[in-house]
Order: sequence, then structure tokens, then C-alpha cells
Amino acid sequence: MINMEPINIEGHTFLSISVELPKTNLLVVTNDKGYIMCGALDVALLNEKLKDRKVVAGRAVGVKTISQLLDAPLESITYEAEELGITQGMIGRNALLKMV
Repeated sequence: MINMEPINIEGHTFLSISVELPKTNLLVVTNDKGYIMCGALDVALLNEKLKDRKVVAGRAVGVKTISQLLDAPLESITYEAEELGITQGMIGRNALLKMV
């Protein structure tokens, strides 16, 4: 099942997407500038092989719901996210606010 819902963080609208897969869930919260995602995100791939795309993204591990993703510290971030002031260990919702 796929669920997409707008969510509001301090007056800014983001889109939350959750995909129920066998034995796991794929979780993303995004806007037009970037996104945070569950452990399925391959930050190294974005930073190395897809560097020219300048993707703004962060990865949180061990999360099972959108709510957990918003409250979890980011385990890794892309170089472009770092340029926006997003740091490793930053809580997901705070990282998203740097993307507005």
C-alpha cells in the first residue's frame, strides 16, 4: 500500500510518502528542494555517482513511521544538504526546515 499525505511543519507544507513493502517500509518526507528518507536511501551513491544532480537529502535509520522519521537524527546527509546547513545528527524535522 502507498500512502501520501501533506504535513505541516511550522507553517511549511511537505509531502509524506510511505510505501509498505514486504518486511519493510519505505518512508520519505519531501518538498520541492529536498527530502529526508529512511535507511533505504543510499547517500554514498548520491554523493559519488550522482554528485552532478546536486540532490539535497538526509537519511535516518531504524525508523518505521513518518512520525519517527521526523523525530530521528539524520545518520547521513548529502553534500548539497550540508551546503544548506543540515548536519549529521540533526533531527529530521529541523533538516526539512532548512530546505524551505
